[in-house]
Amino acid sequence: MSAAPLQYLTHAAGPAAAPTYRLGWALMALVSAVMIVIAVLLVVAIARRRQAPPAGAAERLPPDAGGLRWLAIGTGISSIALFGALIYAMITLDSVASPSREPPLTIEVTSYDWWWKVAYPDAADPSRTFVTANEIHIPVGVPVRVELRSADVIHTFWVPKLAGKTEMIPGQTNEQWIEADEPGVYRGQCSQFCGAQHAHMAFEVVAQPQAEFDAWRESQRRSASTAATADARAGQKIFDERCAGCHAVRGSSANGMQAPDLTHLASRRLIAAGQLTNTPEHQLDWIEHAQRIKPDSLMPSIALSASDASALSAYLSTLQ
Repeated sequence: MSAAPLQYLTHAAGPAAAPTYRLGWALMALVSAVMIVIAVLLVVAIARRRQAPPAGAAERLPPDAGGLRWLAIGTGISSIALFGALIYAMITLDSVASPSREPPLTIEVTSYDWWWKVAYPDAADPSRTFVTANEIHIPVGVPVRVELRSADVIHTFWVPKLAGKTEMIPGQTNEQWIEADEPGVYRGQCSQFCGAQHAHMAFEVVAQPQAEFDAWRESQRRSASTAATADARAGQKIFDERCAGCHAVRGSSANGMQAPDLTHLASRRLIAAGQLTNTPEHQLDWIEHAQRIKPDSLMPSIALSASDASALSAYLSTLQ
């Protein structure tokens, strides 16, 4: 995944983003043309500055100076350009309102301060529904319906290279659709200011070939593995005592609802909504220094002894 800023201006990676991409460049061209015309007229006006009027004479343009004609021409051209931009924007909105075929996959995304809950419901068999966090997996070339909700304040779901922005409003369900043309990892971000850690509320969309996506989905449906070593069992006990009130691990007694589901934590590329890469060292750094890394988040900084940290890390490593 490229880290270049404003990378969505150079490439649209899906059919829901391509029309918006073209609209953005068209509006940029229009604005640039307006700026150039204004700059040229300003330079001409400065170069052709009229003589100062005689002392005592009124500073008024003569009726034949042509000022009103230029004003009318400028107003007319601007009105036509703005009306054309409005029509083009409405056509673009209509073209991205829905995919060309019914999405075979629906994902539910709920925003929290400052992370993302991602659910993959299975209407035919609710027991096969699973939840993950801050990482969305989709099959390549398949339109995916995304149902959007907020658990607290207004957020915005935005994957620039795959689709435009959609508001997430408390008490309301909005819909978005995304589709990726090719495999890759696409960064998403909340783009509605939502508090102190708004800038650190990111997620990733991982687009995979259908077979790889199916394998990932099946692995995510499984419950967590049983802790097999003494260290892992000791770590699970620490987790149940200090983490299970907020976090869930399917297949264990941990069933918290206020923080990310950690059943398959080790399968994720990033943690803390994009703040850290998912390594054992960063996991412990996040657990012990969450308020330093992400001040005002609901994740507290937890003091651990060296032995507790080692045991907890051993348990987390089993959450594959």
